[in-house]
Formats: sequence, structure tokens, C-alpha cells
Amino acid sequence: MSRRGLVSLTTRRRVRRSAGDLATAASRRVEEQHVWYASLTAQEQSWVGMVAQAGILNFVEWLDGEVSADTRAAFGAAPQQLTRRISLAQTLELVRTVVEVVEERVEELARPKDVSDLRIAVLRYSREIAFGAAEVYANAAEARGAWDARLESLVIDAVMRGEVDEAIRTRSAALGWDAVEDVFVLVGDSPHAVGEDAASGVAALHRSARQLGLQVLTGVQGSRLVAIVGGVADPSATAEALAPCFHDGDLVHGPLVDGLAQGALSAHAAVAGHMAAAAWPGRPRTVAADDLLAERVLAGDELAVTQLRERVDLPLRAHPSLLETARAHLDATGLEATARELVVHVNTVRYRLRRIAEEVGYDLTVPHEAFTVRVALSLGGLLEEPSKVED
Repeated sequence: MSRRGLVSLTTRRRVRRSAGDLATAASRRVEEQHVWYASLTAQEQSWVGMVAQAGILNFVEWLDGEVSADTRAAFGAAPQQLTRRISLAQTLELVRTVVEVVEERVEELARPKDVSDLRIAVLRYSREIAFGAAEVYANAAEARGAWDARLESLVIDAVMRGEVDEAIRTRSAALGWDAVEDVFVLVGDSPHAVGEDAASGVAALHRSARQLGLQVLTGVQGSRLVAIVGGVADPSATAEALAPCFHDGDLVHGPLVDGLAQGALSAHAAVAGHMAAAAWPGRPRTVAADDLLAERVLAGDELAVTQLRERVDLPLRAHPSLLETARAHLDATGLEATARELVVHVNTVRYRLRRIAEEVGYDLTVPHEAFTVRVALSLGGLLEEPSKVED
């Protein structure tokens, strides 16, 4: 049965004639009852008033069978703005208030035999408009998500290329990154690379970051899943916590930098480390790019060449006895062999190895760290005597 058949023409005409009074009453009720209304700007309050009035008009037209219960019509020109300012729960409170105003006037508006039918009509309208409101918010959220994803992709591309200009800072601010500090870049394999849905990794990273109280920008670049993470206290611990969001495989994080503007440094290291990680057979799954300096040098990373020489070769060259001990120990088969080569006591070798670890941060008794120092010293030898390379 149609709505027109449920409620008599006389009652429908009474409701239509009272539309102005109902709309005014609804607007006043919203202003009086809802605390959130006071926090809105004058323009936003006027939008809410328009929604309340449009809701009454839409109900009248719906009751006459002229239109469907249309949330978009009820929202008028304001839905996109309002969905950013008031929540779905607050919107449903607004709908409920409008319906209550009509309900309270049912006996006054309807002929006696129409009272029950008009109440039923009001309840049906409120149900339909509530479902419609949920759809408006879902569509708005989907549109915001698509727009945010495009912004996120632009920012990630700029950081990876080292082109963070004022336009990118503005875009990142729109994503909530205007004051984010302590940033690093994490690079791993994308689920897309193994036939899974790449979006699943992106969504998982966003969820995990929220749970950890971190900011994240993430996206897929070729076969890699990239995450720019902000608010980081411990890069290694953070990388381990986010590891389940990536596909199985190497997961490399760059060094911690002050903010997004310096993100390219961390991004370069992370990508170079991810490319070179396979050169270290015993590597852990989650590894810092700085722990792959030797492998990155072998892969042709110029930044790693500079870093490794500054961290290892030059400091050891400033201490000839330590440099001599490092070279001897790398070629020997143990402490005693090193001591014999240097013609010193074995305890002297132990002392010098400790001093080397203090100076350069690498322990020559650990195989991979010894390999890193060997590469650094070989690199230093090549750069120190370029004429021999030319010959």
C-alpha cells in the first residue's frame, strides 16, 4: 500500500501547511538539545538548520508520495562539509530530533482515524532517512579515502625522489604530517608481487601504525611496499612490529631522520639496502640499511661508499696501530696468529680490537662486522691510491 493510501489527503494537507512551523521547531530543538551544536561555526550551524528544515520538507513530499526518503535532499548542499565536521552518530541525533518534533504533533496534525497511520509513516520515514544518512557517510568516507590515497601516493613519490618542496609539504599537512618528527622509511616486498592484494598490505600498515600510536604514509612501488613512519622512538623495534604487514622477505629500514623533508636520506638507504640484502647470506629478516653498508658498496651505492669510508677507513687511518692490527687480524686465523704477525702480546691484540670497536662501531670478532671493515679498508686503499687503479 502506498503512503498516499495510508494517510488521508486531509491529514497530508495539514502536515504540509504546518511544514514551516515544524521546521522552525526542529531547528530550535537541535540548538537546545545537542551539545555538539555549540562547537560549530556560525556557517556550520546554518547548515545544520538547513538540514533540519530540508528534512521536514522532504518528509512532507515523501508523505504525499512525490519523492522517496532522500538523505541527499535532506542534507541539501551541505553533506560533504558536514560529514567532515559532525559524525554519523550526531547526524542520526539530528534526524531523531526532526522526527520527534513531527511525532509530538501527530495528534494535532492528523484526523483522529489517521493518527495511527501518521505515526507509522513517521517511523518508516525515520528508518529510511537513517539508512540514507549512513549511505551518505559511507560514500563520503570512500571519496575521502580515494583522495587521501592519491595525496599519499604523491607524497611518497616525492620523498623517494628527494623532491619535498612546499607543495609536497602542503599535501603532507593535509594528511596530518605538518608536525611529524622522528621519521624513517621501511621497504619490503609487496603482497602484490606474489599475487596477493597489494591493498591488504597498505591497509594492514595503517591499522598497525594506529595501534602503535605512529603516523604512516604507505604505498606500493613496483614490487615493493614502502612505509614512511613518523613518531618513531626505536627504528628496529618499530620495523619488527610492522613486519607482519609485509610479505615474507627482506625488510630494510633506513636511518632515523628529523622529519619528512629529510626523508629522502632514509628512503635512499632503505631501497639500496633492500636491493643489496641478498649479498649477506646470514642476514636477519628485518635489518637496518646501515648494517648493509658493505653490501650496498658492492652494489654500487655511492652514499654507502662515503659513509663506510667516513665511519671506518678514515678513523682507523688516524690511528696507525689500530689500522695495522685490523689488517693483520683480518688476514690471520685468530688472536694468537695476529699477535705473532704483529710481534706483540695476545692481550695487546685484545686491547686493540676493543679500541677498534670503540672507534668505528664494528667488532672484528663478529664475521659480518669483520667483512664490513675489510670492505671499508679495501675501499680506502683504492681511493687513497687512485694511480694504482689507473695502472
